[in-house]
Amino acid sequence: KRCENDKVVVKYGDQTVYAVPYDMPVIGFGTKNVGTLRLWQAESVEDFDFAQFDCGNYDGAVKAKNDAENISKVLYPNDNCEEGKILRLKQEYFFSSASVTDILKKHLAKFGTLDNLGDYITIQLNDTHPVIAVPELIRQLCAEHSYDFDKAFEIAHKVFNYTNHTIMAEALEKWDCRLVEKVVPEVYTYILMINERFIKDMYALKKDREYISKLSPVGDGMVKMAFMAIYVSSYINGVAAIHTEILKKDALKDWYELYPERFQNKTNGITQRRFLLHGNPLLADWVTDHIGDGWITDLSQMSKLKPLADDPKARAEFMDIKYKNKERLAKYILEHNGVEIDPRSIYDVQVKRLHEYKRQLLNILHVMYLYNQIKEHPEMSFYPRTFIFGAKASAGYVRAKEIIKLINSVADVVNNDLSINGKLKVVFIEDYRVSNAEWIFAAADVSEQISTASKEASGTGNMKFMLNGAPTLGTMDGANVEIVEEVGIENAFIFGLSSDEVINYENNGGYNPQEIYFNDWDIKRVVDQLMDGTYSHGDHEMFRDLYNSLLNTQGGDRPDRYFILKDFRSYAEAQKKVEEAYKDPDRWAKMALLNTASCGKFTSDRTIQEYVDNIWKLDYVTVKPEA
Repeated sequence: KRCENDKVVVKYGDQTVYAVPYDMPVIGFGTKNVGTLRLWQAESVEDFDFAQFDCGNYDGAVKAKNDAENISKVLYPNDNCEEGKILRLKQEYFFSSASVTDILKKHLAKFGTLDNLGDYITIQLNDTHPVIAVPELIRQLCAEHSYDFDKAFEIAHKVFNYTNHTIMAEALEKWDCRLVEKVVPEVYTYILMINERFIKDMYALKKDREYISKLSPVGDGMVKMAFMAIYVSSYINGVAAIHTEILKKDALKDWYELYPERFQNKTNGITQRRFLLHGNPLLADWVTDHIGDGWITDLSQMSKLKPLADDPKARAEFMDIKYKNKERLAKYILEHNGVEIDPRSIYDVQVKRLHEYKRQLLNILHVMYLYNQIKEHPEMSFYPRTFIFGAKASAGYVRAKEIIKLINSVADVVNNDLSINGKLKVVFIEDYRVSNAEWIFAAADVSEQISTASKEASGTGNMKFMLNGAPTLGTMDGANVEIVEEVGIENAFIFGLSSDEVINYENNGGYNPQEIYFNDWDIKRVVDQLMDGTYSHGDHEMFRDLYNSLLNTQGGDRPDRYFILKDFRSYAEAQKKVEEAYKDPDRWAKMALLNTASCGKFTSDRTIQEYVDNIWKLDYVTVKPEA
């Protein structure tokens, strides 16, 4: 629903646009309450310039309209150029400013004052993208509502909290001061005022100049959005236990020592109503038949399924449901990819955003290794495997696209080699999204969660797979650690370096992957196949960048930054254990059923309640029906 009367003005240094709200109802489960999600669309203040049109400048006549609409047309534009950076910053400010303006307008209408804003409003900063809302709120309080800076700062401190979703440096946004001043000059003034207050606070705590310079929200010509969020917010949280500990001990160590009372952990969760009740109706009905439907709103009740893991009949029913879901996915893949896969094979699945630290490259290199083994030893015992990938990558992330290309190139070779008798298939599912993810999670046998330890903040795909009865093959990273705690290490397949080992290597300059490359023939052969044309129709240059990323220092980056070769043998051994376990149907059925039965912790209901209790500190509200 378009809400024309609530549109607001958003001003940049060189442009003024309207933010037009569209309200979407969010209907709860089993409740008469309906929430509202307010979305914003950018529109031009002046749609058509007749003077430009009359002069024959037809493009110029609609330039203002096009420039305004571009702000909300495509989110996360490629920002590896100046124009892309400007558009991205304009987007971040557009949504933040419009939302802050709307919040203040509604609060004033209800209370007649903004003095009590922090008592009724809380804003959770979801990583660094919306952090510009912090100086924007302070700016509006000062410039448009006559508050002095210190009072506005105190209100902002009560209102804002910050969730950190990654320790990856490139994701902790830093904006060039010159760019911020150009795009939003008025806001930049308040960013500098926030920085001055920080410096003043640190001098009051007897901190030296080097310490202050290290933590200042503005420094080295950059606005450091994460630092500004931490300084102003009441609470800062990570999204898995190990992630929060890494924040406290390493990534944000100085900030934790400065404000230990602000740091909390809130392990992520997923909604079982989407990823089981809706996405896997066969399993949902089976669960309800055995333990009732209380799990739909209280996922901890899934633990009632644990005794069924020792019941042969229940195990058989559980695996029959899995097989039917595998048939459903096989049909989807045949229709969309033209690849015929065997539902009796092991569905080994890695679906998630494509990033080097998530190590889709490790997965596909291992597939190449298995293909070599099958070709060399056709007589070897090998349980048929179907490796399923699904991913999206940032528009400007060239190496991620190269990995996608490699996966599809390997699939072309493997899937068309009749000599291996269908023992191995590779599928890259196009346009990976929630709607086809539901079918993928329901059908998966193995959940690939193989990120470089310490790099994955939490992950939620790991929880969705677990909910649907797929054991985890992964590193002790993110929420994998807590999944293993819940289900037991005997019901997962864990490999690779620990977080502490990775961090120790990184703090000491990494390791030398060439030692592995020259001393392990199987690994050397797989890496060399990136360059010998095996998967590129004889093109020796197509995957040169991937080859170099594993073995050679590039642009200041150490080789094998994400320890792919270092973890390769451990990963291959874990994959052998997967095959051995799957060959024992009773053992596998028990593992799969226990994963579903142990998933109770990983519901977003629990996560949100923890935010409510410990960060937002909200009171319960009873909504009384109309008389």
